[in-house]
Amino acid sequence: MTLDKILEEINKADSIVILTHENPDGDAIGSSLAMYNILKAYGKNPDIIIPEFSKIFNFLPGISEIKKESSVKEYDLAISLDCPTIKRLNGFANYFENAKSKVVIDHHGTNTMFGDLNYVNPDAPACAQILIVMFEYFGFEITKDIATCIITGIITDTGGFAYSGVTAETFEFAASLLKRGVNVSDVYKRVLQTTTKPCFELTRIALNRLEFLENGKISFTYITEEDMQKANAETGDHEGIVTIGRNIEGVEVSVFARQIDEGWRLSLRSNDYVNVSDVCIMFGGGGHPKAAGATLTGSINEVKDKILAQIKRYIRN
Repeated sequence: MTLDKILEEINKADSIVILTHENPDGDAIGSSLAMYNILKAYGKNPDIIIPEFSKIFNFLPGISEIKKESSVKEYDLAISLDCPTIKRLNGFANYFENAKSKVVIDHHGTNTMFGDLNYVNPDAPACAQILIVMFEYFGFEITKDIATCIITGIITDTGGFAYSGVTAETFEFAASLLKRGVNVSDVYKRVLQTTTKPCFELTRIALNRLEFLENGKISFTYITEEDMQKANAETGDHEGIVTIGRNIEGVEVSVFARQIDEGWRLSLRSNDYVNVSDVCIMFGGGGHPKAAGATLTGSINEVKDKILAQIKRYIRN
């Protein structure tokens, strides 16, 4: 069984590195720190490498142990969490590629199975939920600190238990974490209801640019690198902007574009029937049926035309 083999690799490894995708959200950060903390408790001394992340996650146990880089050239074991492709590991994929053994743990349906061992469950609404099953199977104790990291991942990737991927099992898992002393309401407030001032400013800019297309079924907005600089924005300060369009009556697909060095990073969200992962796959991206992303090049108008042409194929009249 894959889980037995993963535990065998953990037991054999003297050096372990934990990695996740670029621009990490709460599930990526929460899952990574849950894995870090549980391996520490198990007697291992792993490295966790995440070059940039939002300061709203500074409350999580173990956050101060995160490294921006490592001098280790070849780890015995690399564990990738919440990452569908090796490309999303971005500039730190070398730690994964150079490792003697590679493990992928994820919940994206578009996962390319890029590890030696792949434990992927697309039915799970969050990668963090998969970890509960793993840890219990391994016989690892889920402490309050580890449970806090896990519930952060679940809350952020389910929109506070609001998305369609949530099942009765998700609430059962959440209840088990509550019993370990996790303050769910505090975590919810920190990751979903607290907004930084730069995020507020970027949201204001994005709202002023918001367009409605295809009879109001598609919303589109964007922010530039100049906007980020003027707002003194940091990593993660753009999070949540894409949901604004989706929450407007009549909108089926919300598109938010953010200018980056490589072009434009697009985030797509849908409400009912459009599989935005299928749309993003056309541009080398992917994700989930109702939440996906891709990177495109060109001017903002060119990028808008490209993405809209694909979305229109799925919009019902």
